[in-house]
Amino acid sequence: MLTEGQKAKLAQYTEAVSADTAAKKRLAALFDDGVYTEIDAYAKAGDALAGVAAAYGFVNGTPVYAFSQDKSVKSGAVSKAHAAKICKVMELASRNGVPVVGIYDSCGAFVEDGADALSAYGDILMYTGNLSGVVPQIAVVAGVCAGSAAMIAASADIVVMTEEAELYIAPATAAGTASAAAKAGVASIVAKDDAATMEEVRKLITFIPQNNLSGVPEFEYADSAKSAEGNAEAVAAAIADEGSIIELSAEFGKASYTALASVGGATAGIVATNKTADKLTSADSAKIARFVRFCDAFSVPVITVVDTEGFEANEATELSGSVRDTAKVANAYAEATTAKIALVTGKAYGPAFIALAGNNASSDMTFAYADAVIAAMNPVAAAEFLYHDELKGASDVNAKRKELAARYADEYGSAFDAAAKGAVDAVITAAEARAKIISVLDVTAGKRMNKRLPKKHSNMPF
Repeated sequence: MLTEGQKAKLAQYTEAVSADTAAKKRLAALFDDGVYTEIDAYAKAGDALAGVAAAYGFVNGTPVYAFSQDKSVKSGAVSKAHAAKICKVMELASRNGVPVVGIYDSCGAFVEDGADALSAYGDILMYTGNLSGVVPQIAVVAGVCAGSAAMIAASADIVVMTEEAELYIAPATAAGTASAAAKAGVASIVAKDDAATMEEVRKLITFIPQNNLSGVPEFEYADSAKSAEGNAEAVAAAIADEGSIIELSAEFGKASYTALASVGGATAGIVATNKTADKLTSADSAKIARFVRFCDAFSVPVITVVDTEGFEANEATELSGSVRDTAKVANAYAEATTAKIALVTGKAYGPAFIALAGNNASSDMTFAYADAVIAAMNPVAAAEFLYHDELKGASDVNAKRKELAARYADEYGSAFDAAAKGAVDAVITAAEARAKIISVLDVTAGKRMNKRLPKKHSNMPF
């Protein structure tokens, strides 16, 4: 029999841990049927609960650990106890090889903890770094995520924000909005509200492997009947299984396209370089490199659709370090050991072809369409160099330059010439692209790399 004192404490405990807070509603929206098991529900910071709900459960049948900061308790302030709960979630996720979802909504540090609050953030950051590349980490910014918390959230593999959320290092009038975070490449997806955000996270969990040792998820799928031609979205939709695409970082690096999708019933990453007709900028380079490294960390195959005149290059971009940006992309592809397939659908000049589609370094198999132009130089620049005398004597210089550029592309830059020289494995049609890519995915599913030199990691340009 419980004593009156024990009954009172039990009632107090039950009331505290069963409170229907926004933090717990977000966990319920994340997990299947709203069912989850809470961890350390009664952990306290001072005389109040720790201000974060930690739990595990299933998302579309996949086991997931999660934490959700509780702004109803001292504004979700991060204390030593708060951090300990988050670190425990990450430790358990690491031990069991399952994804982590972190839901951020906090005013900042628990000031009463003093220096301990700083150590608390350091502990979380250490666990975040240790987990990177081991299990997928998804950060959900559902309220305020400021200062050190913003740094930690941005370290996740994918960041999803609600439209009204804020993410910033230091307060600013407009820079901390979800829209600004998307344009800056911090937020991968922005959704309307908590419900829409959790639905996006549930879809992502379905497409990402549980950890770096598990295989890619497999699905029942519907074939795409589309022909793989047009801009990035059109080609991606034709390659992917019907209705399976999740675009990431749509507002950042506007010339490029990155997405997770199901291709032939299994997860793949799609990169395309012709979302717009612009050359690839610094933002595009960062976006592509980050996405390729994410896919490689979890052995998700990468399909790269190449149709670009190359990387943006002028005096301003050269002075700002555009060479570093191109090297970043080249390094990401070269270091990646996951299966890599390139499809050249249009223009592929010089460094862009080498970095994105070159055999050995960037691609295990490279396909090209018959009208693709694969050249060492932009044909217009090459015409100036090779046919200078003809151009000099022309009555209509612009028309002659266009004619000579077309001649160069036909004589030196055709897909058939590239195939004859081993730069392209096969010349195919747009109607064949999906089937050809799926066949390569099937063959490379067990890809192993045996020629890597021993090292901790490469020193990627940044």
